[in-house]
Amino acid sequence: MSQEPADGGTCKAAREADAIQRFFTRPVFLSLTIGIPFCIFKLLFGITAFRLGTEGDTGLLYFGGAVVVWATADLFMNISRSLFDLAHKKPLSEFCTIAQLGRIFNKPLVFLAVDTLITFSIICAMLWLGWITLLDRAEMVLWYLATTANLISLSLVILYNEIRNS
Repeated sequence: MSQEPADGGTCKAAREADAIQRFFTRPVFLSLTIGIPFCIFKLLFGITAFRLGTEGDTGLLYFGGAVVVWATADLFMNISRSLFDLAHKKPLSEFCTIAQLGRIFNKPLVFLAVDTLITFSIICAMLWLGWITLLDRAEMVLWYLATTANLISLSLVILYNEIRNS
């Protein structure tokens, strides 16, 4: 005879659902599906601005260079967060430089939301300015990979939450 309570299947399903929910909120998942794709968008925007700046617009040259440095710093921060998460250790930093700045004001999540707004604005700028057409083949593949990872993961999380809550 089974030692499992009559509602054991329900409890097991709830534990599995909670495990999936915890996975969706782990820094390694967030970095791979949001943070690193956002870094790729920023990096490609900065590279494109830098390239355009080399054609004579020094302001765009310096702006693009600054964005590349910013995106690279954010990329290392996301990789660091992922590695610390995989090692089950407390992270040394936030996911990005803007959220790290938010630590000073004890509001890293508010600043992370600002970073998200800026990144979505960068995506829109790449599209509306037509700069997306200036990416070379490898850069375009990176753009597509970042877009796919970001949008598909967002859809999966929303779908999972809706199924779980219904």
